[in-house]
Amino acid sequence: MSTDSASSDSELEDRVVNFLRRNFPQIQMHGGNAAIQHLDPETGEVHIQLGGACSGCGISPMTIQAIKSRMVKEIPEIEEVKADTGDGAEPDMGETEGMSPSFPGDGGDESSDEGPQAPF
Repeated sequence: MSTDSASSDSELEDRVVNFLRRNFPQIQMHGGNAAIQHLDPETGEVHIQLGGACSGCGISPMTIQAIKSRMVKEIPEIEEVKADTGDGAEPDMGETEGMSPSFPGDGGDESSDEGPQAPF
């Protein structure tokens, strides 16, 4: 690899990192993180791994979709973005990946119908 291509690869990686910091500060503000797992400047493919509080977060599928759609528009060298939370397959929008909501009175132990007690 030549020095020129190494510096341009590094420049592209810096642009991806800056894109994530600039467009998605809420990832860090909410205790999550985003890391480049793989970047191939020749094919224009990048794989982003969301971690920390992003794993299991209900809105991480929306964050992933936003990253995918914005990055290819903002960084012309990037043609394909793969992103996930590292906790299995990426859920479709609206899926809760193995989680199901539960509500008071929705089956289960009848004595726990009340939900949590207020501290006062």
